[in-house]
Amino acid sequence: MTNQFLNPPGLSPTSGWTHVVATRGGKTIYVSGQVAVNERGEVVGKGDLRAQTKQTFENLKIALTSAGASFADVVKMNIYVVGLKPEMVPIIREVRREYVSKEHPPASTMVGVTSLVGPDWLIEIEAIAVVA
Repeated sequence: MTNQFLNPPGLSPTSGWTHVVATRGGKTIYVSGQVAVNERGEVVGKGDLRAQTKQTFENLKIALTSAGASFADVVKMNIYVVGLKPEMVPIIREVRREYVSKEHPPASTMVGVTSLVGPDWLIEIEAIAVVA
């Protein structure tokens, strides 16, 4: 299995993400959008973007581990944020840096949305990983 993390000339500089990830072979794992809900179904960090982002990444970690993967295997990540504003991005990136590969961060998209399914959810993250 090979994963190529590419930032081709002619595209903007990146910070914690990669423009293109090409993969060949291995097992592909699709993780549904995770939110800041604990194992009892309770919202963690109601009204607190940092706390919700941390819980969401912890939930992603559990999901990836269950399939034999880790954040180092993540090749694509989509992040949905309620009412996204520029000042929220550094909070999300700070937490994200604790989890994603610094050498080979995944291709990523961050999108502002008006709402998520749960009325108290502030962030939802889905991921695709490839493992040997």
